[in-house]
Amino acid sequence: MKHIHIKILSLVLLTATLASCKKFVDYNPHDSYRITDQDYLKSESDYRSMQISVYTPLQWLNQLIPIGDIASDNSVAGGDGASDVLDLQQIDDYTHTPNNGTLTDIWQSAYEGVNRANYMFQYKATNPAGVLVDFAGKEALYGEVHFLRAYYYFTLVKTFGDVPLFTEKRLGLTDSKSIQKSAKAVVYGVIETDLKAAIAALPPTQTQPGRITRYAAQALLGKVYLYQNKYDDAAAMLENVVNGPFTLVTDFASIFLHSGENGPESVFEIQYSNLSPYWEWSAQTRGQGNYAIQQCGVRKLTGSAEMPYADGWSTNLPTKNLADAYAAGDQRKDATILDIEAYKAAHPSYNINYLVAPYKNTGLYNQKYLPRKGESTPIDKGQPELNYLNNFRIIRYADVLLMAAEANNKATTPNDIKAQGYLNRVRRRAFGDDLHAINATGTALYNAILDERRLELAMEGDRFFDLVRTGKASSVLGASFIVGKHEVFPIPLREVDISGIPQNNFYN
Repeated sequence: MKHIHIKILSLVLLTATLASCKKFVDYNPHDSYRITDQDYLKSESDYRSMQISVYTPLQWLNQLIPIGDIASDNSVAGGDGASDVLDLQQIDDYTHTPNNGTLTDIWQSAYEGVNRANYMFQYKATNPAGVLVDFAGKEALYGEVHFLRAYYYFTLVKTFGDVPLFTEKRLGLTDSKSIQKSAKAVVYGVIETDLKAAIAALPPTQTQPGRITRYAAQALLGKVYLYQNKYDDAAAMLENVVNGPFTLVTDFASIFLHSGENGPESVFEIQYSNLSPYWEWSAQTRGQGNYAIQQCGVRKLTGSAEMPYADGWSTNLPTKNLADAYAAGDQRKDATILDIEAYKAAHPSYNINYLVAPYKNTGLYNQKYLPRKGESTPIDKGQPELNYLNNFRIIRYADVLLMAAEANNKATTPNDIKAQGYLNRVRRRAFGDDLHAINATGTALYNAILDERRLELAMEGDRFFDLVRTGKASSVLGASFIVGKHEVFPIPLREVDISGIPQNNFYN
């Protein structure tokens, strides 16, 4: 899907001021050149175009990845000062409030995805005109929509806890004033149902990179089970993906290069593109490019033509604590963390200069998603900061192996031999040998698996959510993390005001 020109089909409520001589019942929106529901979903092509619009809000969720590390011990907000990207500074310091704009954007983006999916389900049997539009591949198409709605709700429930749940139709303005929150368990039940439907309908592979496959749905369902401590279900589901067509690539760093996108280790990636250049700073997450890439870059970086990196804003800086967690010989450290001074010393011919991050400087940068030359648009063809083409790797095969290891270790009848095998496959790739295998069992093995998740998936947005779901957030994050409050983020104030839904604990 990376190179599809995506057209977002905006479905809006229309209001019209009509001439006094004409009754509202006589009004035809086409008289004012309006597009209405009646114009949609008349053909297979319409359904497929609409389906693309359900994918689009995935791109808008790009700030969830940095939040998953900034809210943890993996990184700090950094930037130009205490007020630079204030939303992320607040999340870093655990002072975030219901007015946090970044959290509001995540809420709105995820629910826009839900609304678009619901619109398609609303007219699956017949289109808005009441006509059946059938075609080969329709069920598989809806399998992708089931997955996408599940992903949007999973994003919402892990970020905000209990959330409004609706599946029958897209939500209108009048509906939003009466809808209430549903318990997490109920939301997870709908997510599971959607993913099971996706698994039943989807093919194991797709011809177009980035489209959802059966394996992606199985992997996400396994992760959803893990978040609910349904370890037996998780182990069984993830086994399908473990035995699938995926492999661990030898060179860990290559995964995060442009040439490594949608590679043999990729189970699910959010696709980004610079083919439709975007200029709009007031809605920076709404383009097809990955705005989060610019945030990670070294501030005011310059150098020779051979120097591969572009400059950025020194946000989402890895911590020394993370850097020190890697053992000697672990290739993941240099692939995850750039020590700019060490890099400068190692490449004197690059003539590197840069501005030290003025705030919370660690001297370290997010190597996995560091902006590189040539991966955004030139300034005359789009705003470079908003148009990076870097995909976010959401579920990798290594993640699946570690989830399967955890599920087998915590199962009703633990299988630590299998858990060790999956864990050590990941460690063998990291060190290039079998000398670093872990032979622990029970709780010691469980903790080793969680430690490995940190090292393997650092700066990919999982760390905070892993700490919360495993009950380790308070002990790892310290006094700033308030138990009973900070496991979830606040419901955006605007949503509370409009819908009257109760705010999450201690955020009032």
